[in-house]
Amino acid sequence: MLQLFINVNSKTMKKTNLILSILVVFAFIILSCNGAKKQETQEVNSEAVTEDSGQASIKAVEGADPNALQVAKSLDDFTTLVAAIEAAGVQNSLVNVGPLTVFAPVNAAFDKLPEGTVETLLKPENKSQLAFILTNHVAPANYPDTQLAKEAKKGRKLYMASGKYLVVENKEDGIYVGGTKILKTVKVSNGWIHVIDNVLVPAE
Repeated sequence: MLQLFINVNSKTMKKTNLILSILVVFAFIILSCNGAKKQETQEVNSEAVTEDSGQASIKAVEGADPNALQVAKSLDDFTTLVAAIEAAGVQNSLVNVGPLTVFAPVNAAFDKLPEGTVETLLKPENKSQLAFILTNHVAPANYPDTQLAKEAKKGRKLYMASGKYLVVENKEDGIYVGGTKILKTVKVSNGWIHVIDNVLVPAE
């Protein structure tokens, strides 16, 4: 009888040990998978984001439509504008989901400003003033050229991110905003870019 109990108990212990071993292996597999997924996520994030923080540092996904900032960076006509955007630290304002409308001055527009103006604005101590000027070129709304024409017909002004308003007019030779003519319109993923050849300096 005692021998039988020992044999039965021995078999039970072996079975218990086998189950415990299986559970340990199973737990190890789960932890390994979770660790691999976490590492993979970290690797993806490190590839998507550069050293600078914020939305503007996220790289474009292949095949996706570029946002306003990405389009500006891709065109030689906007090198001064991009430099100003980066100096003012307002990159993230141009990459949010929108909709937003950007009135983008070409390089020649900045050349029209009094000599030394751009260089002065790009200095760190003038960052807030530069940001104020740049946000006066961004409307937090969806304004394709067709909608601008409607706003002009109704005599409405455009509210800008600077807190100021711009007059929109529909003249014989095209649409004018803030007294300057829109030369070209580009659709971007988060709204519209209207190319202009003057800097829209807001009234203080």
